[in-house]
Amino acid sequence: MTADYADQLKSLDATMRNIETVLDLSRLRRDKEQLEQAASAPDLWDDQAKAQEVTSRLSYVSSEINKLTKLRGRIDDAGVLLELAEAEGDASSMAEVSAELADLAKAIDELEVRTLLSGEYDSREALVAIRAGAGGVDAADFAEMLLRMYLRWAERHGYTTEVYDTSYAEEAGLKSATFAVKAPYAYGTLSVESGTHRLVRISPFDNQGRRQTSFAGVEVLPVVEQTDHIDIPENEMRVDVFRSSGPGGQSVNTTDSAVRITHIPTGIVVSCQNEKSQLQNKASALRVLQARLLERKRQEERAKLEGLKTDAAGSWGDQMRSYVLHPYQMVKDLRTEFETGNPNAVFDGEIDSFVEAGIRWRKQQQLEAAA
Repeated sequence: MTADYADQLKSLDATMRNIETVLDLSRLRRDKEQLEQAASAPDLWDDQAKAQEVTSRLSYVSSEINKLTKLRGRIDDAGVLLELAEAEGDASSMAEVSAELADLAKAIDELEVRTLLSGEYDSREALVAIRAGAGGVDAADFAEMLLRMYLRWAERHGYTTEVYDTSYAEEAGLKSATFAVKAPYAYGTLSVESGTHRLVRISPFDNQGRRQTSFAGVEVLPVVEQTDHIDIPENEMRVDVFRSSGPGGQSVNTTDSAVRITHIPTGIVVSCQNEKSQLQNKASALRVLQARLLERKRQEERAKLEGLKTDAAGSWGDQMRSYVLHPYQMVKDLRTEFETGNPNAVFDGEIDSFVEAGIRWRKQQQLEAAA
């Protein structure tokens, strides 16, 4: 038994060393020093956007360093505890070693997933769009459930989110919603959530209590950065303003502050109504439009390389996850086969296991395609 624990510890140590190499702990420490210097500059807040970028990056880098150093410390402490337990023949200490190794294996496994995010845009923040699909009012309600699920997931991780636009359905739920997750690697992490989600349940909107299947689409885009060169001439955009509205058609405010931008060459339409200022709404809508145009460009380049035609407007993708609430309870990813019997926890934001399985599945698909 002791030999098994020693082997487990050795394996965890090797995996951790690999993670430290891939995530480049020494580079993170150098970045932290530079960011701390930038954050202490007396004129930092003269440019609020830059200041927020610096402080957000510093918080992220510090968190990564703490995570890596704490795990390394736990591995070292587990080794010391194992030696003491062996020397003293202490069964209770050995049981403590066993529990700690199990916890360490889980924590290191979760961190290892980060090393699989090596795509061109994986390190960026994310824009997430949710749209109700087939299924009427149940689909609109499902879209709102998914919005809450992702916002709760971000909250659990301490990630900042900003809802840009919510278009409410007439009876209940949402026609669509767009929000940003402002955390490094949010795009690489959440991009595996893109696709069609399916809900099966007894409809709360059906007087006869019949089972209803409804669908919602999730689209995840990387936030555009200055290096992307996504410039949009003013004469290629039509900007319309309208009054923001909430559930039941009630006005969020009494001014025409909501903004809708139509990109004339492509017909792409984006809107933002959740800010009080028309200028803020226009800036947010423009960021979403740039992200959509970047995704369009990526699709066209990918299609050109593969010699295929692509739907320039983008696709919601294939059905990728089912949420079944009746006649049994189960959430199952149709790509990875990962499943759980606790839909309530999933809708409350506990989706890390699905996300991690999706990232591993995607990496495996990429390796097989390259072979």
